[in-house]
Amino acid sequence: MQMPLSQPQSQPPSPPAEPDNSYEALFASSILRVNQSLERFLDKQAYDPSPQANGLWEAMRYGTLDGGKRIRSVLAMEVCKACGGQENTVLPTACAIELIHAQSLIHDDLPCMDNDDMRRGKPSVHKAFGESTAVLAGDALIALAFGIISKETPLDGSVSPQRLLSVIGDFSDVTSIRGLVNGQFVDILYEGQPFNQEILEYIHVYKTGALFRFSMGAGAKLAGAPDFVVDRFVTLGQKLGLAFQIVDDLLDIASSSEALGKTAGKDQLQEKATYPAFFGVEASRKQVDQLSQEAFTLLEETAGMPSGYDSKALKTLVGFIANRIH
Repeated sequence: MQMPLSQPQSQPPSPPAEPDNSYEALFASSILRVNQSLERFLDKQAYDPSPQANGLWEAMRYGTLDGGKRIRSVLAMEVCKACGGQENTVLPTACAIELIHAQSLIHDDLPCMDNDDMRRGKPSVHKAFGESTAVLAGDALIALAFGIISKETPLDGSVSPQRLLSVIGDFSDVTSIRGLVNGQFVDILYEGQPFNQEILEYIHVYKTGALFRFSMGAGAKLAGAPDFVVDRFVTLGQKLGLAFQIVDDLLDIASSSEALGKTAGKDQLQEKATYPAFFGVEASRKQVDQLSQEAFTLLEETAGMPSGYDSKALKTLVGFIANRIH
């Protein structure tokens, strides 16, 4: 006699998957556009068909394309969009920001500077290609960044030549002695030396704050925002850059090399001028909270902002920067 087939037992429905609210998920489209454009610009503007230049080109690509959260470029893009601008208008400048950021890391890792053999979870450029190639790759990225802004920004009526020249002038300031390079110089100068709060703030305002200020100010300027709105975003970038650096200093203490993608604990070993070293961990955390709140307050000021101004994405970004885990 044929036995009756057993009926499958009904399974309870699976709970709906939790939405992925990570930075990488929410801003995946902008991150992808930046990564694709960076590769395209490096192929278009930097590639030299002669075999002699291949090693330098590969080092530039290696230090730029593989890894990185693209926070500064995403900030520029989101500010531009929040102020009514077009993504294509700001994208070349966003990529130039990433080239300068990559250059700063390549040079920062050199033995004569912070001497780190790992970056973004892989060998630093000088370990993979040699010190001289790393220096030259960084030099080439600086020049290339200016070329991408000037050659690739569409002058289709949304950006005037005068606005574009102003952005390029600002970019020169924040990438030289008025910005990033000056901050790196003073940072190294005070390794193992006594420092006060004024020196500490000076280092952070220049070394980290410069690119954040530029990213947010350029995003507003390329959207055609009035000068007082641009100035507001420059101020916001200053606060956000400082918060970012303090969190970086805290993560250097609390996180692992695997999570950071670089050597953890180096600030203490090199006796760097950091907020935790000067104020302590708890006071530094409170400073991040205060800066974040000040940033949120600036984003909520809508007087004089372009019609349709929407700060939701920017508020989300501020939250990620202040509360990032790694």
